[in-house]
Amino acid sequence: MDKQVDIVIIGAGPIGLACGIAAKNKGLSYVIIDKGTLVNSIYNYPSGMSFFSTSDKLEIGGVPFISHNPKPTRMEALEYFRRVAQTQELNTSLYNPVKSVEKAEEQFIVRTKKGVYNAQNVILSTGFYDLPHKLNVKGEELAKVSHYYKEPHPYYDQKLAIIGAANSAVDAALECYRKGAREVCMIIRQEEIKESVKYWVKPDIENRIKEGSIKAYFDSELSEIRNNEIDIDTPEGKVTIENDFVLAMTGYEPDYDFIKSIGVEINDEYPFSPKYDSESMETNVKGIYLAGVICGGLQTNKWFIENSRIHADTIINDINS
Repeated sequence: MDKQVDIVIIGAGPIGLACGIAAKNKGLSYVIIDKGTLVNSIYNYPSGMSFFSTSDKLEIGGVPFISHNPKPTRMEALEYFRRVAQTQELNTSLYNPVKSVEKAEEQFIVRTKKGVYNAQNVILSTGFYDLPHKLNVKGEELAKVSHYYKEPHPYYDQKLAIIGAANSAVDAALECYRKGAREVCMIIRQEEIKESVKYWVKPDIENRIKEGSIKAYFDSELSEIRNNEIDIDTPEGKVTIENDFVLAMTGYEPDYDFIKSIGVEINDEYPFSPKYDSESMETNVKGIYLAGVICGGLQTNKWFIENSRIHADTIINDINS
């Protein structure tokens, strides 16, 4: 039997949870649906990751986040958001992929793996972590290639190539170098490490590159991957090196196919963000709202937890009005 709610929230990340709390506080019925676990993106972060923000900047729903570190860790964040969901008694439906969202007269029909919901409004808070940017090079399909980094142990005594120069690539390079990778090299399109890298980490990676502990190919691109070696296009020409694993830390993007399937329009120019009203967060489809990093399209560093928490109250106030 179909379930009736005021709001279906798609995405059980921190901002999706914040939307649920805001809806509950206004007396609106809701369900928070996710195809994975609670705060699935944070769960998939590297095991030893620390956040850039301090714990107070990650708080939602007025629930204090107490960390034992200057910068909270992934494990502390998982514990915090579990506690938020429990203490707020949030209505979640996890491991429940959304199959379709259809407009029917004055409400939406949201079909999921576990059932069907009828709702007056839908909030998209799906983030971007599930769809990595592809390298589009020969050999990318090999098992040695990954777009996600979890921990350094699998790369012990291995020759590792890391694509990218942002925080995720730098963290992986330093961790794997210090945990016994036989060789770590970075392949970087730009001429230097990105300025956006965490200020306490940037000098570390630059010094490791300068001393030769980590090899960096700047102004370069990976051109082919084979079982035991890779080709790199550098300013001096093609370089072939021995290689066991490739970590492509090339970033991620929203699920544009799903966004378009429900009628939400996408801007034609970079960063190809979905169209929405910044005053209400409502899209071109009346009753469908955006919350969190999905608002930035390919500009995935524009919105994050600390500056998009306000989306929850903005949306719920608009719905409630």
